[in-house]
Amino acid sequence: MARSTSRLVGSIAVVLAAQSLAACGYNTIPEKQERAEAAWADVQSQYQRRADLIPNLVATVQGAAIQERTTLTQVTEARARATAVQITPDTLSDPAAFQQFQAAQGQLTSALSRLLVTVEAYPQLQANQGFLQLQSQLEGTENRITIARRDYNEAVRDYNTSLRTFPTVIWANTAFSGEEPMQLFNATAEAQTAPQVSFNLDGQASAQPGGAAPAVAPGSTPPAR
Repeated sequence: MARSTSRLVGSIAVVLAAQSLAACGYNTIPEKQERAEAAWADVQSQYQRRADLIPNLVATVQGAAIQERTTLTQVTEARARATAVQITPDTLSDPAAFQQFQAAQGQLTSALSRLLVTVEAYPQLQANQGFLQLQSQLEGTENRITIARRDYNEAVRDYNTSLRTFPTVIWANTAFSGEEPMQLFNATAEAQTAPQVSFNLDGQASAQPGGAAPAVAPGSTPPAR
C-alpha cells in the first residue's frame, strides 16, 4: 500500500512539474519552432512544384519553333541554380545561406517573368492549350508561393519574438540557448523591377529586366496584355 501511495505521489509530482513548466513558457519555444519549420516545408514544396513545371514549359515553348532562345536559356540556367541551393531547418538561422537561396529563387522568378512577357509576341503560343495550361499552373503556383512565404514569415516572427520576450526569453537563454532567430523573406531587387519588352522588326521579342519603355515596330500593334 505504501509503495502504491509513493508511486501515486510521484506521478502527481511529475504532472505538476510538467504543468508548471508549460505555464511558465518552457514549451513555447519548441512549439513555435515546429510551426515555423512546418511553414518552411510548405515554402519548399511550392518552390519544388514550380521547378517541376518549368521543363514542360520550356519544351512547349521550344516546340512552337520561336526564334527567341536567350530567355529560354536564362530560365533553364536559373532553374538549375535555384534547385542547387537547399535550405534545411538547421540552416534557417544562417543569413548567408538563406540569402543565397532567396537570391537564386528571385533570379528564377525574374527569368520566368521575362519569358512569359516575351511569348506574348507569339500568337501560336497564345493559341496553344498546353502552353496556356502550364502558364495557368505557374501563375497559381506563384500565388501559392506568395502565401507560403507570408505564412512562413508570420511563423518566424512569432518564433523570433519568443526568443526575446518574457517569460520565454528565460528559456531562450538557458534550456534553449543554442537556438538562433530564423531568417525572414524580404523583397528582392528583381521583384522591384518589372520586365520590359522591345519588339524587333522581324516580330521577335526580347525581354529586359529594366531600361527603356517597350518599343513597337512601325506598323505593328502591341500584343494584348
